[in-house]
Amino acid sequence: MPDTPAPVSLPTPSTARPVPGQLTFAAPRRGKPPQHLADLDPAERRSAVEALGMPGFRATQLSTHYFERLVGSADEMTDLPKAIRDELVSGMLPRLITPVRTLEADRGATIKSVWRLHDGALVESVLMRYPKRVTICISSQAGCGMNCPFCATGQGGLTRNMSTAEIVEQVVHSARLLRSGQLSGGPEDSPLRVSNVVFMGMGEALANYRAAIGAIRRMTDPSPDGLGMSARGITMSTVGLVPAIDRLAKEGVPVTLALSLHAPDDELRDELVPINTRWKVDEAIDAAHRYFEATGRRVSIEYALIRDMNDQAWRAELLGKKLNRRGRGWVHVNPIPLNPTPGSKWTASEPKVEHEFVRRLRGLGIPTTIRDTRGSDIDGACGQLAAATA
Repeated sequence: MPDTPAPVSLPTPSTARPVPGQLTFAAPRRGKPPQHLADLDPAERRSAVEALGMPGFRATQLSTHYFERLVGSADEMTDLPKAIRDELVSGMLPRLITPVRTLEADRGATIKSVWRLHDGALVESVLMRYPKRVTICISSQAGCGMNCPFCATGQGGLTRNMSTAEIVEQVVHSARLLRSGQLSGGPEDSPLRVSNVVFMGMGEALANYRAAIGAIRRMTDPSPDGLGMSARGITMSTVGLVPAIDRLAKEGVPVTLALSLHAPDDELRDELVPINTRWKVDEAIDAAHRYFEATGRRVSIEYALIRDMNDQAWRAELLGKKLNRRGRGWVHVNPIPLNPTPGSKWTASEPKVEHEFVRRLRGLGIPTTIRDTRGSDIDGACGQLAAATA
């Protein structure tokens, strides 16, 4: 690959936390990242290659190298004429993310990475191996404007939106890592591949709607136009941007919707999830149910259990009753033991409280599974490692 230009310096970030309850929907404007093959659909790629003065069919060759063969070096693209290879690759496959720091946990089965974007902004992704799948948790924004007080990313504020290609690059880099055998966990009968993608890293993806949907389409487009993944292996997490949930339901890509609820009552959720001041608990749940009706995809309710804050048994009962009011079989609850951030008053619930919360939900017939937490010993909470690296 061509040499990467030195990162552009960002303004010195504020050390002050966002004003409690403040929401940021409009991302700060910064210099756009270079246009990349993954930003474009196949027709646009042909046009972009032709604009470089080369035959349009070279776009298909590049797509095959990038999405199917996972080639990262121009020297390996030997079917491209040497005279045009560097110009074509630098024009269509500029380097967008550069690894800054990588930490391993779970005996090498979890790899958390910090990436530097072209302008110096930092984002995170986490690659996790399970017995029957490999999942990557990706970022969609540098920072986040939703300002949830228990979230390290939210308390750092929003730096900017990521581009479609910057989002996709996290998946492609991880796929290369798998192909090279750098993720531990068991014997290999065939090369590993990324089977699941979750938009649960830094950022509120539905606040960066166009780029996030573009990334989903690049992931699900058949090879060699995209990665050829199943939409059913992709999960879109949101704090509850109701209009965007309804828009997503009409896209025709049946990804799983995960609603980060964290409280069943408006009084507490207004504090924990400030977007609740715009769209209340029942409005968010209604939108999630409409998504199920439109796509047939069971919705996940994400619920971070916070000690003495939202983990009371009566809140489990209230949550279960609200979900059952919309019907049965449409939803699954994932209680998540909170990964505390340094110096924060927010911490995980006691195990016995956690188990009682789950028992109450299951008693109401709500399928409930405690989320497996990975990487707690490597700044596991979203945003922690990037903050420690900055």
